[in-house]
Amino acid sequence: MERQEELVAAAYGLVATRGFEGLRTRDVAGAVGLNVATLHYYYPTKEALIRGVVGHAMGRFRSTLSPAGSPGEQLRAHLGGLRRLARDEPELFAVMGELALRARRDRAIAAIVRETDEVWHATLAGLLRRAQKEGAIAPVLKPDDAAGVIVATLKGIFILPADARDARRLDRTLDQLERWLGLSATEAARARGRDPAARRRSAGGRGSPGS
Repeated sequence: MERQEELVAAAYGLVATRGFEGLRTRDVAGAVGLNVATLHYYYPTKEALIRGVVGHAMGRFRSTLSPAGSPGEQLRAHLGGLRRLARDEPELFAVMGELALRARRDRAIAAIVRETDEVWHATLAGLLRRAQKEGAIAPVLKPDDAAGVIVATLKGIFILPADARDARRLDRTLDQLERWLGLSATEAARARGRDPAARRRSAGGRGSPGS
């Protein structure tokens, strides 16, 4: 497993800096001190290696999804985690951008990206559904549609040229998404003690006089 992780990390770095056109199995193998035959033992095809790269990239995205806290807090943590990744790991967005662009002309990569998008969409939709149920996001939103908008918006940022794809742009985009979801309004209402969900919980915890 350690060798596989080293090979994926090397391929990931090459895609981030050179793009898919610069991904050569010989270079990947050489980066970890192996020959190409040994690389093919772990990854028989280039598609298998690319799947490993996608899995590594999505693992970084999954690191922003924490089961701790309420659904609303988990959603805020996810968006906050994306901000952190854009700031600290710009190579992740470079790799995702390369995947999105290459998928247009490579059926194998298109299938990998489509599968990844479906998992991301389903995860987000579930989180939005739970957040809406607790009153953390706007009640008029349709979770499945909202998840689709978030995925499409972020993928749009991935494919921007490198000099336009910066943390500040993503930060502004996420701010707008939070306002659209109603997360900012909910936080403000909680700060003023006017959050409807909080009031319902509070009222449910108070018994009638003399009970």
